[in-house]
Amino acid sequence: MHKDQGKTGGVKGYFPKRHLHVLGCTTLLCFSFGYIWYVSSGTSSKVSDTTSNTQDFHNIKQPSNHTLEDLLQIELPRMIYTKPQILKPPRCDVLMMTPWFAPIVWEGTYNSEILNEQFRQRNVTVGLTVFAIKKYVVFLKTFLETAETYFMVGHRVNYYIFTDRPEEVPKVALKEGRNVVVLQVQNYPRWQEISMRRMEMLSYFSQQRFINEVSYLVCVDVDMKFNDQVGVEILSDLFGTLHPVFYAAERRSFTYERRPASQAYVPSDEGDFYYMASIFGGTVMEVYKLTKQCHEAIMVDKANGIEAIWQEESHLNKYFLYHKPTKILSPEYMWDDNLGRPEILKKRRFLAVRKNHAAIRNK
Repeated sequence: MHKDQGKTGGVKGYFPKRHLHVLGCTTLLCFSFGYIWYVSSGTSSKVSDTTSNTQDFHNIKQPSNHTLEDLLQIELPRMIYTKPQILKPPRCDVLMMTPWFAPIVWEGTYNSEILNEQFRQRNVTVGLTVFAIKKYVVFLKTFLETAETYFMVGHRVNYYIFTDRPEEVPKVALKEGRNVVVLQVQNYPRWQEISMRRMEMLSYFSQQRFINEVSYLVCVDVDMKFNDQVGVEILSDLFGTLHPVFYAAERRSFTYERRPASQAYVPSDEGDFYYMASIFGGTVMEVYKLTKQCHEAIMVDKANGIEAIWQEESHLNKYFLYHKPTKILSPEYMWDDNLGRPEILKKRRFLAVRKNHAAIRNK
């Protein structure tokens, strides 16, 4: 390096190469436009001396008067919203962040316009999986119609419907970029077995199909309805949802599997929250890892003659204990109106549908 060379790589008294390139291009452009202006202004008397020169003059391409105007008319995107206030948190009545820095999503803690723009730039497609086995197919019409109204509005969605009755899947009007995909699966005699097999099916199709078709998976129960906006604010690598009964309960009240012989066992002095299996999800790869491990644990229990107290939900809670979710959904995203309307619940986004369990299960 020359003794006079500075930190930018140039030698004192000279321009660095990148500056020479810019100056060279600028000089060439200025010379070219200057020449065209000189010729078109008629200052050269030589172009009018002969007919051929006159033709050459008329053949010279005139500079566009619209180039600068077009550039000046380009509208840059703007994001206008209320500035976040560091010393004024949006909610002071609820926990908004876990000890492992996973946000808990409540109404008033996010800006949907900012989030929608970010996810549109990423051009994501969301997969919504639902199991409609046996008579549970009767819930599909309300489920799909309310999803079209409230779920991921403005984004591409694939509805993956697992069913043993594909001919009974209702036809529902869908917006552009949204599709129903029917996946035929077998049923099982007991509803508990159907519930547990969900992990197996989600694991298999995540690896074989979903990974090639969607960016995120949202896995939900079918006997539900959307009641308010459920959008990209829920999406993260791995998310779970607080159980509407236990969100404010102490650890000792959680209905974890407490038998050490089960793969879903959680000791009484462990646990963060109790999560509901009615809605969970994340990236396809993270959902694959979760469902694969839960399914394998369920099969080990089955081989040992054990069934966890709340089937796949017990295994889900065990998984979330040791593989912390990166985002947690508040009870707004899984509510039952039989529980009333606590003051902290500003929205009821995803609601349990009233039903006769005895008339639906095992039928």
